[in-house]
Amino acid sequence: MNAVILAGDNQADLARINVTNKALLSICGRPMIEYVVDALRCSSSVDGISIVGPVDPLKDCLGSRVDYYFEDTGSFFENLEAAMQPFKNDKRVIIVSSDIPLLTSEVVDDFVNRCITTDADLCYPIVEKSLNESLYPGFKRTYVRLKEGTFTGGNIFYINPAIFERCRDFAALLIENRKTPWEIARILGLDLLTLLTLGRLSISKVEQRFFELLGIKAVAIISPFPQLANDVDKPSDIEMVEKYLSR
Repeated sequence: MNAVILAGDNQADLARINVTNKALLSICGRPMIEYVVDALRCSSSVDGISIVGPVDPLKDCLGSRVDYYFEDTGSFFENLEAAMQPFKNDKRVIIVSSDIPLLTSEVVDDFVNRCITTDADLCYPIVEKSLNESLYPGFKRTYVRLKEGTFTGGNIFYINPAIFERCRDFAALLIENRKTPWEIARILGLDLLTLLTLGRLSISKVEQRFFELLGIKAVAIISPFPQLANDVDKPSDIEMVEKYLSR
């Protein structure tokens, strides 16, 4: 399976942590992107790697460890579309953000293996709140209370490239509102918003709604690895990942 890394600039993130490119942020003396690339390169599940971001500094940092480089255009979907070009005929691709330095090859392999068994068009990892807080106390995450438990989302996707165009506009709405679960539930339908408010919204109901709206098989993967959920968005996150990596 091939992997795409998103290392483009998010202006809100840059303002919060005061760097020119977040992927190149120094974590324990190494650029953050190196942790992500090392996890993918050491994974038994990953073959080729494509990355989109500031090409020259990324090449200086990563060299031949990445197979394809694409320049950041500033648009999330244009970046994603460009970086997926080498793998557009693949059956499935994983998409990884550049800001999860706790990621390891074990985490990647576990996620991919769980996804393969689903035969889904789209898989998204979720992590239970109590697990995340027990293993990584101190991280501030956005959580959603569902029928099966309280979860936060991860920063890896498993996707069939063939559904990209069909889902593009809808996905843009979800990404824009990713930090506000209530708004996402409203986008998916008022009935789901009501169930969410009551704490009765089930994972299967959300998966069913994706099929109804987009005609795709979407599956939530309950991951036992919070490493894929704890990203770096603000100075306190830098402190937390350095604390855990230094151990």
